Amino acid sequence: MDKWNLIVDVPLCQNCNNCVMATKDELVGNAFPGYTAPHAAHGAAVIQILRKVRGSMPMVDTAYLPVMCNHCDEPPCMKGDSSGAISKRDDGIVIIDPVRAKGRRDLVAACPYGAIVWNETEELPQNWFFDAHLLDSGWAAPRCESVCPTKVFEVTKVTDAAMAERAAKENLRTRNPELATKPRVYYRGMDRYDHCFIGGSATAVIGGIDECIEGATVELQRGDAVIARSTTDAFGDFKFDNLPGDSGPYDVFLHHGVHGVAQRSVTIARASVYLGSIALGDP
Repeated sequence: MDKWNLIVDVPLCQNCNNCVMATKDELVGNAFPGYTAPHAAHGAAVIQILRKVRGSMPMVDTAYLPVMCNHCDEPPCMKGDSSGAISKRDDGIVIIDPVRAKGRRDLVAACPYGAIVWNETEELPQNWFFDAHLLDSGWAAPRCESVCPTKVFEVTKVTDAAMAERAAKENLRTRNPELATKPRVYYRGMDRYDHCFIGGSATAVIGGIDECIEGATVELQRGDAVIARSTTDAFGDFKFDNLPGDSGPYDVFLHHGVHGVAQRSVTIARASVYLGSIALGDP
């Protein structure tokens, strides 16, 4: 059977918040019986955008991660609940019943992703329910996809086998795979959010002035193995990205045919590292 999935392209998200606002526009003040009661105008939204700033000046970048209900195939929010307050449809969508879930604040804590929010006015736990009311009426996708100017979201309805094959082929990831909840929300390029980089800038003294050096070869080494190579750009900059956090020590070697060599040792703990200006010819 075909089931709904959402693919989120992390590098394309610019934090415009259109997805957040469109979802609020759809759900705040509007009841859709069988799907949801009106959502709250203020407080936590059912789609949120997390931010991660990496590096230090002047080599800094920011990544944004849209998060929402993952519509897990092994939903923790349903475990231990015999009241039918939360159900999972055959097409993969998880629905929090707006009648049976009344007063069930405990369900907020049942989601390890923090994707269930509490509506104090309605006394209801609520989630992003994939805009199932629109899909069931013939819409091709939820509103978050239709309003995104950079095409962050892609909705697809395929078999589990087809989705698993695509995820493997395109290196799509899910959040917190160690939880074994089998989410139906996948992320492309999530390394941009949860991995680190090592960067720096090559310089040399030319005519008594520190100049940026373009075209220097840079090697990233772990132990005795070179794991990546790069070349400095017109500003003398280089960056090795997609390095796991807490991955330990590395060595960076710079080589230039005219201006000499340089070496730096660095340790990746939980954050990206900018090595600053590295003078070629240093011992």
